[in-house]
Amino acid sequence: MIRGLVTLVLLAWLAIGTLAAYERGYFKGPSQSCAKVGTVAATVLVGPLNYTGMNPKVKCVLPKPSS
Repeated sequence: MIRGLVTLVLLAWLAIGTLAAYERGYFKGPSQSCAKVGTVAATVLVGPLNYTGMNPKVKCVLPKPSS
């Protein structure tokens, strides 16, 4: 009983986060940067908190390959 309720709440949380990312246009165009992928993931994980004013942004710098 509890497990099913937790699963339902978790799925709803992630669905709301996905909807927020979609509304912000994060799924348009290719995701060619670490920052864009991280921002989309953070937005989905934050879920309903996106509608309280939270707008997570991720900045990341990948090391350049040595030559």
